[in-house]
Amino acid sequence: MAATKTDPGNYFEDFFIGQTIRHATPRSLSEGDRALYTALYGSRFALQSSNRFAEASGLARAPLDDLLVFHVVFGKTVPDISLNAVANLGYASCVFGAPVYPGDTLSSRSEVIGLRQNSNGKTGTVYVRSVGSNQHGETVLDYVRWVMVRKGDQAAAAPDPVVPDLPKQVPLDAFQLPAGLDFTAFDCGLSGSPHHWEDYEVGERIDHVDAMTIEEAEHQMATRLYQNTAKVHFNLHSEREGRFGRRIVYGGHIISLARALSFNGLGNAVKLVAINAGTHAAPSFGGDTIYAWSEVLEKLELPGRKDMAALRLRSVAAKDRPCADFPLRRDDGAYDPAVVLDLDYSVLLPRRQ
Repeated sequence: MAATKTDPGNYFEDFFIGQTIRHATPRSLSEGDRALYTALYGSRFALQSSNRFAEASGLARAPLDDLLVFHVVFGKTVPDISLNAVANLGYASCVFGAPVYPGDTLSSRSEVIGLRQNSNGKTGTVYVRSVGSNQHGETVLDYVRWVMVRKGDQAAAAPDPVVPDLPKQVPLDAFQLPAGLDFTAFDCGLSGSPHHWEDYEVGERIDHVDAMTIEEAEHQMATRLYQNTAKVHFNLHSEREGRFGRRIVYGGHIISLARALSFNGLGNAVKLVAINAGTHAAPSFGGDTIYAWSEVLEKLELPGRKDMAALRLRSVAAKDRPCADFPLRRDDGAYDPAVVLDLDYSVLLPRRQ
């Protein structure tokens, strides 16, 4: 029998510790990608929206949204890492590097750093460190994620379990600030928020109030924008026989919705520098309405900088539930059933001059 020319993707038993994968295909980003991303999420952060604002902040022009970069780098990894995934489970140690501008070309590579077969013998968790680079070889994103992947042969031997020891947060000295970025002339009138770094307090919780309903067409368009080919997002014919009987929304879509909603209360948090940890607490589906709230976990001063500082935030997204009461966990410690995302990340804000 002739060998098939199609690629069924990797199953859990195909991965091994130390395996390195160079992902296809490089992706050149354009102003069209920015426009479509804005159309999907309505993000309003000034640094990524206005060339004039970015120039006044020391950059050559407006960079593309940090999460658009994240999704494109992530999407490159899917055919090799998570084509046969049951679910993407979490993130850690994510550092945003060189800013990405229209015209830049991004590529990705990954290394397998952990494996653990699940007790059911049908699936296992794969831990990978993925790095996205631009056409100059500069790192634009470096992160770890773990994903539950089906076994193709349930009789395949389980590997020795290896679970990486991941830091709880990205350290301050690992932040990579874009060259030239300066908030001395930050214009709060144009940014849409009067709140500086000094106005936030550790423990403060912010209800972002607004909400967005996920349309089937939009979440599939978003996932195609990132060239994410995971079957669970597209193939209703097969997913009718799956755990939920319907297509699951890409978890990154929820991250972008929560980030866009956070503008109401965090409008001057214009630059992501790190994702410290993240959990997709429950699946989301077309028709769900996403609300969000954030908590200030930590205030971080940047050495030698008087124009800007960082906040470490926890943003929680909930489906079909307003967040005025800040849902998170039940009395037994489990996530509230409405919670779909628990994300710990760090952002830059202007300081009061």
